[in-house]
Amino acid sequence: MSRPNVTALIVASALFMENIDSTVIATSLPAVAADIGTDPIRLKLALTSYLLSLAVFIPISGWAADRLGAKTVFRAAIGVFLLGSIGCSLSSTLPEFVAARIVQGMGGAMMTPVGRLVVLRTTEKAELLSAMAWLTIPALIGPLIGPPLGGFITTYFDWRWIFWLNVPVGIVGIALVTFFIDNVRAPDVIPLDKVGFVLSGVGLSGLIFGLSVLGQRMLPLPVALTLVGAGAASIALYVRHARRTEHPLIDLELLRVPTFRASIFGGFFFRIGVGSIPFLLPLTLQLGLGMSPFHAGSLVFVGAIGALLMKATAKPIVRQVGFRRVLIANGLISVTILAAMGLFSMGPAPAIIIAVLLIGGFFRSLQFTCINAIAYADIEQARMSRATSFASVGQQVALSTGVTVSAFILEGQRLGRPDAAVLPGDFLIAFVIVAAIAACSVLVFARLSPQAGAEMSGHDATATARSAVS
Repeated sequence: MSRPNVTALIVASALFMENIDSTVIATSLPAVAADIGTDPIRLKLALTSYLLSLAVFIPISGWAADRLGAKTVFRAAIGVFLLGSIGCSLSSTLPEFVAARIVQGMGGAMMTPVGRLVVLRTTEKAELLSAMAWLTIPALIGPLIGPPLGGFITTYFDWRWIFWLNVPVGIVGIALVTFFIDNVRAPDVIPLDKVGFVLSGVGLSGLIFGLSVLGQRMLPLPVALTLVGAGAASIALYVRHARRTEHPLIDLELLRVPTFRASIFGGFFFRIGVGSIPFLLPLTLQLGLGMSPFHAGSLVFVGAIGALLMKATAKPIVRQVGFRRVLIANGLISVTILAAMGLFSMGPAPAIIIAVLLIGGFFRSLQFTCINAIAYADIEQARMSRATSFASVGQQVALSTGVTVSAFILEGQRLGRPDAAVLPGDFLIAFVIVAAIAACSVLVFARLSPQAGAEMSGHDATATARSAVS
């Protein structure tokens, strides 16, 4: 395995730990609540406090990596995440548990963008697509296997083991980062945009936290809407501030780069659709088909296998046809499969469900690999840290929006029913709507040049056109 792929695999392992842990406690909340003497609904603060911490600290991650070195910050982020994990396992009250989750979120906020930055700064563009395939896998399979894994550990062992298992993984990760990753940093460090940090922190935390509680009904509707409104207002103030400052924390000028802009906006629409899967799919299998949580979790895991199969095929596919064609054609295939998941509520044969999940996992993984890779195709090294922070912010907002939209679709359909029941047909409508939203990404990718990302993909669009004519 090449050195860039080794680096990507080390980073992916750490991100896998973070992605699983961010969702693994979802099925363990009742057991945790009973153990520490609180209500499961109140304990959902542990989920939202993690998201809140992510929203505040992701924007500053790029600046910290430039100032201290990507290796230093990434290694420290793993350490902070481990401290939060230990704190969670030792918690005996709700405030202790929430505080530990905030610490975990601080580590997670640095791990994802800085880990990606490590790969971007140590990999040639010609090898970047292959390396990015490794980084796509944790984000895809972590949310899928996290809930069933959490349920298994809680049922057969103890919920505290969910967090203790992070300790050996994290220690090994810190050692591997120490010995195998270079401490790359920017030659010139720009001053920290303190006003931008406050505005972006308030704005993003309001948006992500507000959207999350809207989707999961954790707070009264007026309170959740106020949070979203306050967040949106702070983001608007940040946009105004960023246009007037020389070195903004989140560099909006990056949107002038066509490939980065397509990745942000196209990726936003696609992630809204795909971000609904961890919420809608288990409900479809359990409420629609009457499966047990463990049975449903086992089927959901099939999608992770499809994602793993993609890793070796992304580079040759994109080299053959180019980023633009892959993003358009593969995007249409992905959203079609996403809509087809709604048919699961009609009770097809298990073999059909498995086949759809396996194939869907493959195509979604390929799409995410291309979306994530093309974002950096035309970004110079001096702006790479700001680009990774910007992209991570967009991903978090999109995924939170996906859960909120899918939850509102289900809620809207059962409002007029006397028993407020969710019917199997509701899931079909929900999947079709989120698939239609995800399909909007194809319109964004269609505006890309046929030569987009050619240096990274190795695809010669001109030669392909000549061959087609002849």
